[in-house]
Amino acid sequence: MANNSDAEGVEKIGLHNLKPAPGSHRGRRRVGRGPGSGLGKTSGKGHKGSMARSGHGGPGGGKPHFEGGQMPITRRIPKRGFTNPFREDAQVVRLDALTGMAGNEVTTETLVAAKLIRDGHGPAKLLNNGEVSRAFTVSGVKVSAGAKAKIEAAGGRVDA
Repeated sequence: MANNSDAEGVEKIGLHNLKPAPGSHRGRRRVGRGPGSGLGKTSGKGHKGSMARSGHGGPGGGKPHFEGGQMPITRRIPKRGFTNPFREDAQVVRLDALTGMAGNEVTTETLVAAKLIRDGHGPAKLLNNGEVSRAFTVSGVKVSAGAKAKIEAAGGRVDA
């Protein structure tokens, strides 16, 4: 019974009564507010040097890729390769996606209308994924060798 009376006087911890331990929370440092504050003029950064500059935290911090005056690794390693600015990636269309199309013509326009490719995002290419249930006439679209064989086996035609 004595334990119950002690428990009644203690309030449970909850979000409504949380507060930091005394002395653990300091006020925000307000710099550049005059000489009386002790943080006026140079605002506690001293005179000159990397630690006084904006945007650079001195050694080990601040500017990314800065290696203390040493030649950065991105400039030390040799540059190799080439990126073709005119490369066009084909928009892939699966063979089994053609079964949902209306009509037997497969052209860039019909693929755009069926929302299988997007207009102006590169050429379309039929790949050998899935089965063909009916005959299609494919024209103006790239076709893989396996897909061409399946289309022709189903009685379709591929025009170059």
